[in-house]
Amino acid sequence: MRIITDFDGPIMDLSDRYYHVYQLCLEKVKQPNQSIKILPKAKFWAYKQAQVPEQQLGIESGLTTTQAEVFKQMRDRHAHQLQYLSLDRVVPGSISALEKVQASGIELLVMTLRRTCELTPAFTQYNLAQFFPPHHRYCLPDDYQKHGDVQAKTQLMVQALTELKPEPNTWMIGDTEADIIAAQTHNIRVIGVLSGIRDRDRLEQYQPDQIVPDLAAAVEFILKQSKATY
Repeated sequence: MRIITDFDGPIMDLSDRYYHVYQLCLEKVKQPNQSIKILPKAKFWAYKQAQVPEQQLGIESGLTTTQAEVFKQMRDRHAHQLQYLSLDRVVPGSISALEKVQASGIELLVMTLRRTCELTPAFTQYNLAQFFPPHHRYCLPDDYQKHGDVQAKTQLMVQALTELKPEPNTWMIGDTEADIIAAQTHNIRVIGVLSGIRDRDRLEQYQPDQIVPDLAAAVEFILKQSKATY
């Protein structure tokens, strides 16, 4: 059996980083005497999971339409800067879930749209290399220019399936449509998790095989399915 998991969403919680950048950009864009209304983190993250446009977040926070466009552009530049990656946190239960997969002898891969320079610090910070040897890490080169998440993730999936030996009992775990489409394109069963950047309504549109709260629940589901097969 083989399990392929996305990194951001199933393993890493990005909400602190995104919320910090949201507040930072609001402060940079607003006028000195302008009153803004910072959204509570829970509401902000619910908006992010529902794919509410950045401009709308800015307007609801008190920015003008013109400011909201500047806010969006600034946010896009800041959100993935290396200096903020240390704000990411491990999703509760994800380490123990990885340990369970490892102990079960299941082949485990990570497939992420992070570039190498973005993945390495998190691996070091949380000692994640123990779960994913170098040949089981599929990420983007540092000089990669993305032309859409779905295309990039599908390319990574093609690379992995080309390099790895065939394994009919393969599962993908992810938190976005890019994960689901990349898996479905190659007839791989896929589980969507709600610990990432999409809510249930968004995930349901792409009809994954299952939607569960997090990586731990996904691993539990896969292991139960495996036992039921034998």
